[in-house]
This record gives sequence, structure tokens and C-alpha cells, in this order.
Amino acid sequence: MSRKNAFYAQSGGVTAVINASACGVIETARKHKDRIGKVYAGRNGIIGALTEDLIDTGRDSAAAIAALRHTPAGAFGSARYKLKGLEENRAEYERLIAVMRAHDIGYFFYNGGGDSQDTSHKVSQIGEKLGYPIICVGIPKTVDNDLPITDNCPGFGSVAKYVAVSIREAAFDVASMAKTSTRIFVLEVMGRHAGWIAAAGGLAAEKDGDAPQVILFPEIALDEQKLLEKVDRSVKKYGYCAIVVSEGVKNADGKFLAEAGTRDAFGHAQLGGAAPVIAQLIKSHLGYKYHWAVADYLQRAARHIASKTDVDQAYAVGKAAVEFALKGRNAVMPTIVRKSDKPYRWAIGVANLADVANVEKFMPRDFITKDGFHITEKCRRYLAPLIRGEDYPPYKNGLPQYVTLKNIAVPKKLKAKFEVKT
Repeated sequence: MSRKNAFYAQSGGVTAVINASACGVIETARKHKDRIGKVYAGRNGIIGALTEDLIDTGRDSAAAIAALRHTPAGAFGSARYKLKGLEENRAEYERLIAVMRAHDIGYFFYNGGGDSQDTSHKVSQIGEKLGYPIICVGIPKTVDNDLPITDNCPGFGSVAKYVAVSIREAAFDVASMAKTSTRIFVLEVMGRHAGWIAAAGGLAAEKDGDAPQVILFPEIALDEQKLLEKVDRSVKKYGYCAIVVSEGVKNADGKFLAEAGTRDAFGHAQLGGAAPVIAQLIKSHLGYKYHWAVADYLQRAARHIASKTDVDQAYAVGKAAVEFALKGRNAVMPTIVRKSDKPYRWAIGVANLADVANVEKFMPRDFITKDGFHITEKCRRYLAPLIRGEDYPPYKNGLPQYVTLKNIAVPKKLKAKFEVKT
């Protein structure tokens, strides 16, 4: 392929390290100016491509792009928007081709989770079906750690570190007050169907009695009676009980405890809070005073306490995506391959997008204790390396210094406008 421009976009929920992947893409592309011209970013994900709202990343300095490595969230804006099949909405794909053709784009990089890799896969097929050559490489990202094939997902290690640190610190607080005040603390974390983030909280418990004493996973249906017995034993033995609960915990009937009755743009149920449900259940049956917290955006935005392993891997998959594209690899995604646990060693591998799209990876049953309330040693061996290492951003006046890019728009070339319903 002759020298072509590249398109990069961020999709779905952002992470503390998705910008490190963007940094990897842009810096690597700039080293191959003989093969890649400009790197355009989609403003607000795939919506930027559909509406021809492109950002010229070349207008930002090398220093600004380098600062993306330590800046959280999505520098170019993200979106929850799922492309339908070519037969269902041909107009969207014809619009994408029109925009790509108008801006001489030959490389397409899409940075996201399962639904986003589905989009990547669909885009990889349109060149052949609509007669426009384009190489599409998906870039893995998700705090949920639920993409298949890859050992782990960039974004997960940092949220895992945040959760493990937070439950440890909060538990010290609760233990201090338990004699005369709060006995129960419940921390709700993300994870609609897979309990990886909740499991990470278990890393804080290094010896008997350490918090969290209880972890609730989406993979294990909640048995209220067994939970109450477990909590009561913990309070009587240790004076308090700290609980990590995944937002996706279900009851015996398979219904979310926190079902809010609404759905997001990908069609997933919007969850309204499992922590207060668990806290109130304990209060009503055992009478213990409680506090609960929902980590929500804090867990995925916490770049100040990111895992160095995670940052390094996020950058590496961005770099690898460009290298794959330059080799003509279409419809693929870089993966992380674990070589060993001790010492922890990893390398970059590759997966076909067809094998990744719309496939969720759940917690293996042998990663969860028999009683369903904690992690096993096997799980601990898997998780521990992913939170290791500190990679602090630069600080000034006591605050982390993050970059805000210029995000200067590329002049539009198409006369026709395209509306996207969000």
C-alpha cells in the first residue's frame, strides 16, 4: 500500500491508560512517515468518522503526545455507539467509505472492548465488500478484563490496583471505628457479567482476617442466607466486615440486584447500585451499622495510582497495532501473552477480530473459592503481576499534571452531512 493517512478512535468506557495506547499509535506512526501520512482521530469515537469530525493529531507537539501516556480518560472523546450489520444499515458503511476516501485514509485503528472489536471487525470487511482498500486493526481496552484470547486487557490492571488499594485503606478506617460505630463497609465496583474487578479487591487480603472478608461475583448467584452467615462470623471474629461487590451480582432467579430498568447504547442493562442493596440486607437481618461506596468513574479514572504493568502494556498494544498494519495484517488485534508468573514476563501476540468480537471472558470457577466468597491462590497468581509497579504522573502544586490536546478539526471535504442518533 502506498503512503496513506491513518484513522484512530477511542470507544466505549474510557480507562486510566487508554491514552497510553493512543500515544503508542501516534508516536509509532510518526516514526513511519514514509508509510503513514497524517494520523486523524475521530472526535467521540466512530461518530467522528461518520460525521467527518476528524482531529489532526499532527497539530500537537511531540511533548503533548508523549504526555498522553500519563493522562487518563479519552483525549479525543469516546462514544457508546454500535454499528449494525452491513445489510441492516448500508448507509453507515457507505458514509464511512466516503469519509475515508475523501481523506485518503488507508489504516483504521479502533481502541475499545468487546463491542468495539465487533465494530473493528465490521469495518475490516467493508473494504472488500464496498471496493475500498483499508487495513483495520483493533486495539484492546477494557477495565472489565473480559476480552478473550488476550491474557489480560489494558485498563484492567490499573482499576484492579485502585480497587485493591481502596478496600485496604477503607478497611483500616472501618476497623478503627468498629467497636462503637460502623461494622460493615461495602464497596461496589464495575463488572456487569464478569467479576475480574471484584476479584482484584481480594489481593488486599494477604493473611487471615484481612479485608475484604467477602467478595461477591456476577458468576456466583447470591445466596442471601450464606452471605449473612459469612458476614456475621466475620464481625464476631474480626470486629467488622469489608465487602467488595460487583455491580453485576445476580440473585437466585438470575436477576441483577441493581437492575435500574434502563439500557445503554449497546443494549446493556443499566445498573443502579448493588452496594446499598447488600448493605440494607445486612442491616435488616443482622442490625449492623454500615457504610457503602460506589467506585464508579473513580476506579477507571485513577491515573495517579495506575499500574506500571498496565501502562506499559497499553502503550505496547498501540505500538503493535501500527506495526501489524504496516505488515498488511487486516482484521487482527494485538494481544498480551503471559510467558511466566515468577518472574512475570509477557509479550505481544495477535488474534483475529472474528474470534474476539462479541465474546466475553468470565472468571474461571477455580479462581473463586468453593464457598463463592473469595479468590483462590490460582487467581491471586494471575492477578498479582497486573497491579505491580508505580507510574506516577508529574505533579505540580500537589496536583497531577495532565495534558489537554488542541484537537484541531480537519477541514471537511464532503458536502453531504450525516446525522447520528445517539
